[in-house]
Amino acid sequence: MSKIIDSLVSRLPSLGRFQLLRLFFVYYSLYAFGVRLALLSRSWSQIGHSPFTVGAIFLVGLFYDLVNAVYFAIPIVLYLMVMPHRFFVSRWQRLVLYPLVFALSYGLVFSALAEWLFWDEFGVRFNFIAVDYLVYTHEVIGNIRESYPVPLLLFMVGVAAALIFVVIRPRLEAVITSVRQQGRPASGLVARLAAGAAFLLLPILLFLIVDGSLVGGAFDNRYEKELAENGIYQLFSAFRNNSLDYATFYKNMDEKAAFTGLRTLLKTKNSRYVDDNPADIERVLTAVAPEKRHNVVLIMVESLSAEYLGSFGNTAGLTPNLDALAKDGLLFNRLYATGNRTVRGMEAVTLSVPPTPGQSIVKRPNNANMFSLGFVFRDKGYDTRFFYGGFGYFDNMNAFFGGNGFDVTDRSNLSAEEISFANIWGVCDEDILGRALREFDQSASQKKPFFGYVMTTSNHRPFTYPEGKIDIPSKTGRIGGVKYTDYAIGRFIDEARHHAWFDNTIFVIVADHCAGSAGRQELPVHSYHIPLIFYGPGIIKPGVNSTLASQVDLGPTLFGLLKWQYHSKFFGKDILAPDFTPRAFIGNYQRLGYLEGGYLAILNERQGIAQYQVVSETMQDAVLVPIAEKKELSEKAICSYQGASLLYQRGLDRWAPEERLPRFNQAAAMVSRSGPKKEGISMDFRRAL
Repeated sequence: MSKIIDSLVSRLPSLGRFQLLRLFFVYYSLYAFGVRLALLSRSWSQIGHSPFTVGAIFLVGLFYDLVNAVYFAIPIVLYLMVMPHRFFVSRWQRLVLYPLVFALSYGLVFSALAEWLFWDEFGVRFNFIAVDYLVYTHEVIGNIRESYPVPLLLFMVGVAAALIFVVIRPRLEAVITSVRQQGRPASGLVARLAAGAAFLLLPILLFLIVDGSLVGGAFDNRYEKELAENGIYQLFSAFRNNSLDYATFYKNMDEKAAFTGLRTLLKTKNSRYVDDNPADIERVLTAVAPEKRHNVVLIMVESLSAEYLGSFGNTAGLTPNLDALAKDGLLFNRLYATGNRTVRGMEAVTLSVPPTPGQSIVKRPNNANMFSLGFVFRDKGYDTRFFYGGFGYFDNMNAFFGGNGFDVTDRSNLSAEEISFANIWGVCDEDILGRALREFDQSASQKKPFFGYVMTTSNHRPFTYPEGKIDIPSKTGRIGGVKYTDYAIGRFIDEARHHAWFDNTIFVIVADHCAGSAGRQELPVHSYHIPLIFYGPGIIKPGVNSTLASQVDLGPTLFGLLKWQYHSKFFGKDILAPDFTPRAFIGNYQRLGYLEGGYLAILNERQGIAQYQVVSETMQDAVLVPIAEKKELSEKAICSYQGASLLYQRGLDRWAPEERLPRFNQAAAMVSRSGPKKEGISMDFRRAL
């Protein structure tokens, strides 16, 4: 690509000012090479060390660097096109050109620093998470200020940019001197516009033909793919692709076949579809025992990887309270998060759906009146409340929960007396759990059962919390965040024991996602492994369940324990049911994974599908070996994700009680007329199945 530009410049000797483009491409390529080399050294143990692999990383990376440089060069070309010769060779041009060059140098050095910190946090180049960070500047900038010595870092960036400018300045002067010596070109403005227009065709062409397919097909190791990318290019690509239409980008099957397959996957022994329409997944779930009206408190813990708990083999003693709850409650030790963002965990638990491509439903428009836990609980007469220690406009939480059956309490609802400690992300976990406790008392005083959903914040960078609570000083790092959140939950449970409603309450503790999503594979299985604990003395029988399951199964499992008869449009199923099929959904905003029977199918945005055998898995790593396609596994993955996408797009996953209640009453009447029971299910109902 640089040869094309050099050829263009060489054929227009009278327009020597375009040599600035060549200078820019050389220095940008060196900058990008340096960033890639630094990140490679940071991840050396995670990649292949053969000359071919390392060489491919830098060669493919150079291609994307040059592509990005072409986009970056657009304002430079426009400047060179319109700048009159007299001004270009004058001393006054330096008043414009030098500040611009310094600003560009500063921006690139700042970007390099940001990439290093982002890689250290997530193990990837800039992606959709970075896009979110650009949207929620208040929280992100505050987080950076509380996590890093910002003035010192900005000063260091300035020093580095100044040094780069000192190196570049003589070469800028050489170009200006060369143009001055050539004199005023005869063709003037017309030739400059022609040369600039010819160059501007290049970014248009690249926009149409270049995507991530080259790097995607060149490497199997995810670290190698990320290293070969260009971070700035990835940032704009993620912004452009935040919304992905399943039908356009992913492997499809005939819609009727997809829905028929989905209904087969969702069918259980104790369920009956309310309609013969293949696109309608609404079904009635029945139970033979009387329904229970236990209170439910769901605590979703920020970034709680399973590997941090002693129950999963950790010996550092970070979670004594959670380990005690796991021992005295029901621990699900093979549960997987659907994604690597908080909104994905919320989506999976609240709506019981797999992660459709692009943004989470929590952040999409028109996401109210969904079939949700909130509405199911509210339909049973419960007070339903969502608690968040930060400001709930972040990630659209207030709008999502408020529109799906919850009363919302966030930081703005807490008085000054209720806040003992806060950082940029929100009040400490003790404070928000304390507020929840008081609101639960209010519901109990009105003799109403309640469902409380609490989202914690303390286990998040900058990892600050009240001093003196645990034996790890505040702002020490992730281990301190984990231990403080464990302390806060333990204190909350201990205080709840003194309240009259405690003996009638089920406590559910689950993570939103793991602390990191890094790994060699596109979807590193171990980076989705999270804990799930059901705790209720006298209600929940202690034990350990080792069934492979997903976050989407939390709600249906809870309703199974409560022996509820209810309508469902959920993708999740009761993990404790004898006919439960072990499987899990894992994904990021582009890759969609379906895990079952030791095999993983991954759908990608180029309508491709790859399959792997999970040879081994630990808390820290997983070994995946590519295999030939298993058609049944592919079909289950496609049915699940295509079906979920179509249901959302067509509004078929909505609550709509006015349409639902007549059918519910009819189905309930049929169940009540049932005759003799067999294996817990009525004979009439079994025949209906």
